[in-house]
Amino acid sequence: MFRTVAGIAGMAMMVLGSVSVAETIPGYDRVSGSPHASRSEVIAPHGMAATSQPLATQIALDILKAGGSAIDAAIAANAALGLMEPTGCGIGGDLFAIVWDAENKELVGLNASGRAPALMTLEYFRDNNLDSIPRFGPLPVSVPGAVDGWFELHGRYGRLPIKDLLAPAIHYARNGFPVSEVIAQYFELNKKRIGEYPGFVETFMPRGHTPKTGELFKNTQLAKTYEMIADGGRDTFYKGDIARRIDSFMTEYGGLLRYDDLAAHKSEWVAPVATNYRGWDVFELPPNGQGIAALQILNILEGYDIAAMGFGSVEYIHTFVEAKKLAFEDRAKYYVDMDFAGVPVDRLISKEYASERRALLTQATAAKSYPAGDAKLNDGDTIYLTVADSNGNMVSLIQSNYVGMGSGMIPGELGFVLQNRANLFALDEAHANVLEPGKRPFHTIIPAFVMKDGAPLISFGLMGGAMQPQGHAQIIVNMVDFGMNLQEAGDAARINHTGSSQPTGTTMSDGGVVHLESTFSEEIRIALKALGHTLGDSDGSFGGYQAILWDEQEGVYYGASEVRKDGQAAGY
Repeated sequence: MFRTVAGIAGMAMMVLGSVSVAETIPGYDRVSGSPHASRSEVIAPHGMAATSQPLATQIALDILKAGGSAIDAAIAANAALGLMEPTGCGIGGDLFAIVWDAENKELVGLNASGRAPALMTLEYFRDNNLDSIPRFGPLPVSVPGAVDGWFELHGRYGRLPIKDLLAPAIHYARNGFPVSEVIAQYFELNKKRIGEYPGFVETFMPRGHTPKTGELFKNTQLAKTYEMIADGGRDTFYKGDIARRIDSFMTEYGGLLRYDDLAAHKSEWVAPVATNYRGWDVFELPPNGQGIAALQILNILEGYDIAAMGFGSVEYIHTFVEAKKLAFEDRAKYYVDMDFAGVPVDRLISKEYASERRALLTQATAAKSYPAGDAKLNDGDTIYLTVADSNGNMVSLIQSNYVGMGSGMIPGELGFVLQNRANLFALDEAHANVLEPGKRPFHTIIPAFVMKDGAPLISFGLMGGAMQPQGHAQIIVNMVDFGMNLQEAGDAARINHTGSSQPTGTTMSDGGVVHLESTFSEEIRIALKALGHTLGDSDGSFGGYQAILWDEQEGVYYGASEVRKDGQAAGY
């Protein structure tokens, strides 16, 4: 065995690019010969849905079969997930979507994220001797935008009444649904985080414990809330009884969100932005989200022969991690609400800028520091779903309460948790993402879409905090450079680098931590350490992927739902 630093470094150079696929991924004995996939892609001619909960997928299909659009089905599935997966989403949170409008042949984006309340000022936190916004409790609650997002999407693309779309979720909320394995684990985790807050035990522990795998769970309070929205529309939530109850609750518990903040909320239709990666036009939404980080990573990687490096090679992992570090320093410095700051999006996602940034990357060693930004952006639990219909419409939708189930604040007898997204604001006046009333905080949740030769190709996303842009880039590389299919691209072993950006007033000096899934070999890990990378544990924080691909030649959809979640892709 190698006994010196020079020997270990020499081994790293020997290993670069030489590790076979079988050494870094599970050994699935599949007759198709697809070594990365846990199962086959789903293929169907009329419609497709992929979500992280099989019952939500089935609800989406039922809506499609009843004549609903892809957008109708996505709203119905999202409502169901707010019940069935409240550990990652709900109507107390925000929403983003990218829609392929088949009739008008255009790609459009929706930013349905909420803003900081009027009372949420720097002076408030200074006067209360707080140097950061707490993660849980009443103070990090910003305006929830998801419900307005539903109605904006429905008003433009819906075919069925909102009552029909919310009816399946209301049924399951009243009669119960069996809790799936991953969500049962997340329930227990969130009990430790927010279990002491008012309403948690009554809402989410009806049997005296968090729901276990297979237990029927009901949320009759949420059923009543959904019925109010179905009957009264979006104004019930933002200007009616729900808004007044949220105001009263937040006032009682010392929060800053008020009725006027809710009444003033409005979503924004935006134009997605793109880069071309070896012939694929990859689209993301512009800031206040982090989507363009995926485009920056891809632009940097495009300057290398990634296919020749080989999937799972030390050379590829090293190059990917360094590209991610470069992109995330820009993410920390520039990505903010564009109503409050001029974000140089065109420059950041340009090929020329990528070339300049690429020049900082060395293949010989891991960088300990790059020009550093500031952020605390690595957490977040989310749901992602995608739906396509028989008319060719496709929707890529992501929705979240941010960390875990959100702030822990459950407005009286409404059955949902308010988000804690304002925790992402900086309290440093010199920072672009500094807290200001009416400002949208930096957002981790990002939907994605791929076009090729002017036609829709893939609607996809990958939930999971700062893993999301890394995951988006890895999905594209897996398909374009490594020739994987839609299912393989999501199941293949992943890389998650953390720590590129540090809190205000500090710099990155340790190069961050590289987390590899457990299927990467020990040889790979030793070689990466020899290049100067710090490796962390495989902690399960590798995201959750759903995707739909349109095969225009055959007129069929392909669907994929990865192995790490409880989800399902299904078509008809």
